[in-house]
Amino acid sequence: MPRTAHRPSVRSRLSAAAREVFGWEELRPAQLGAMEAVMAGEDTIVVMPTGAGKSAVYQVPGLLLDGPVLVVSPLIALQRDQVSALGRSAGARASAVNSAQRARENAQTWERVREGALDFLFVSPEQLAKPDVLAMVGGAEPALMVVDEAHCVSSWGHDFRPDYLALGRVRERIGHPPLLALTASAAPPVRADILRHLHMPGAREIVAGFDRPEIHLEVVRHQDEEAKHRWVVERAAAEAKPGIVYAGTRKETERYAEELSALGFSGAAYHAGMTGAARSAVHDAFHAGELDVVVATSAFGMGIDKTDVRFVLHASVPGSLDAYYQELGRAGRDGRPARAILGYRPEDLGVQRYRASGHPDEAALAAFMDRVRAHTGPVPATVLREETGLTHSALTSLVHLLAEAGGLLLEEAGIRAVPGARRDTCAREAVRLAEARTRLERSRVEMMRGYAESEGCRRRVLLGYFGEDLPAGECAGCDNCEAHEREDETRGPAVLAGTGGHLAQADESTAPADETAAGPEFPPGTRVSHRTWGEGEVMSGEADRLTVLFAEAGYRTLSLDAVREQSLLTPLVGA
Repeated sequence: MPRTAHRPSVRSRLSAAAREVFGWEELRPAQLGAMEAVMAGEDTIVVMPTGAGKSAVYQVPGLLLDGPVLVVSPLIALQRDQVSALGRSAGARASAVNSAQRARENAQTWERVREGALDFLFVSPEQLAKPDVLAMVGGAEPALMVVDEAHCVSSWGHDFRPDYLALGRVRERIGHPPLLALTASAAPPVRADILRHLHMPGAREIVAGFDRPEIHLEVVRHQDEEAKHRWVVERAAAEAKPGIVYAGTRKETERYAEELSALGFSGAAYHAGMTGAARSAVHDAFHAGELDVVVATSAFGMGIDKTDVRFVLHASVPGSLDAYYQELGRAGRDGRPARAILGYRPEDLGVQRYRASGHPDEAALAAFMDRVRAHTGPVPATVLREETGLTHSALTSLVHLLAEAGGLLLEEAGIRAVPGARRDTCAREAVRLAEARTRLERSRVEMMRGYAESEGCRRRVLLGYFGEDLPAGECAGCDNCEAHEREDETRGPAVLAGTGGHLAQADESTAPADETAAGPEFPPGTRVSHRTWGEGEVMSGEADRLTVLFAEAGYRTLSLDAVREQSLLTPLVGA
């Protein structure tokens, strides 16, 4: 009887490719699980902290799949780095199409696509808005579509990119390949938004732990702005290099960079007001190890794939813990100790509250619907931009807000009003949606304040925001926990006053309760209802409080005693 040939399992094939092609001796469990889902053709969303190897989730299967992998990537610098890394480490056939390249280079890439001579094609979402690009991508019959930095899909995310919202329809136009969404920072509402906008209702969700134990967390509070400025320069000068300083304005980046350079460090500013060539030069110099410090606005973000960043110092408070986590995660990607330091003034949050307060009014939304209806058929976005004078980003946000409210349809030929939709009703619903998002953004600012002003474990506050529990005593390093340890050492053994003048050692029954214990009825992930704020999800709990994320009201921190005594929350059975 003939022997049946042994066919290696998917897992063994993935492990072999990772080892033989990339030199990775071992894959993390979350990586391997995500790769197996990709190989099985399942839609998958992967949330892994920066440095945990998200790119490997598509790179390894991409060498085994029968067809090219389309990677939607938001930054040209990030595309360039990924193409270079794939060619260098794997010998893979990878290329990109983007506006920074000459027309001849893009034409050569499309020729390789037509010939079936590419394993990986990198494009921006803006490129996929072009009908000719869609036709060429669809003709290549991609085996997998990857949406990198997928939190950009979510209007609740901190790096919202309106062009990402069309990617669900793009997928249908190119043959509906399996979709892989990747991000390093996505709290539960952002993940739900990603799945909804990308049309991934039954997707496999793989969420790795958010903790980055190699990064020490610290907040230094200031009262005076000028004193804080001096501290930023001195602290950045004293920390191990290289590092990143995040500042709130372009002017501040230039001033800090000049002062650090005057002290003998190689520093450079980076912000959106610089030319593309100047930004690329700073980016490349930092990656090459030629700069000690980059002082940047949040424009220096996605694509910073440098493993040896030793510190990330924030001279200004970010608008949310989402953004803060994403930015501090650029430190310590080599697994060695690193520091995340926040310079904090309560007054700084006023700017963030202002940024979170704006949304279009009902009259403007209704007028925009009238303008769309004035056209006999679908109207291209370029025409609407000319007629309204709105920027690309502002118009796209307006369109998608009204589309979510049921007033507009987004079609291949352009934007069209929904037949029979009542203009005033849709405008009111759009305002309601916008106000709910404004409340969420304001609550995010308050969560940022809670982190900065917390006297407890900062790591627990940060992880709890993302719905991850950290047991008491397991902080890998933050300024508050270290301060409490020093206080305990100074006080010595805990004692209780005894009878007859004797002192007795405190036993375990007198120790404080586990400060993560929020009661067995409200563990993280519990779906609850509040009589005023509606439905929500418990994100984290401590000894005396719960943090709950409500769909309409945003994040709220509630006294656990009040929750119990006044029955403020009702667990939703079967949710």
